[in-house]
Amino acid sequence: MTHVIAEPCINTKDRSCVEVCPVDCIHPIARDPRFAESPMLYIDPDECIDCGVCISVCPVSAIFRGDELPLEWSRYASINAEFFSGQREDARLS
Repeated sequence: MTHVIAEPCINTKDRSCVEVCPVDCIHPIARDPRFAESPMLYIDPDECIDCGVCISVCPVSAIFRGDELPLEWSRYASINAEFFSGQREDARLS
């Protein structure tokens, strides 16, 4: 089960989770041009290895296991996936 970043991350974008992720599945990173315009960070569901390291370092408790995502934030599972869907489409076209 992949992890999901939910609403508490909006307008926070603390990068502690990015720094500890062993597979670099949390984006956008600070040097990404989309970082400034993005309201939050996202976890790539295809890359996440479900290690859970990111959960303990998140200062706003915004990261959840997908099966533990609060019902009121369930839409964030698809929001996280949608962030990466454009990147995959660009890679297929290249």
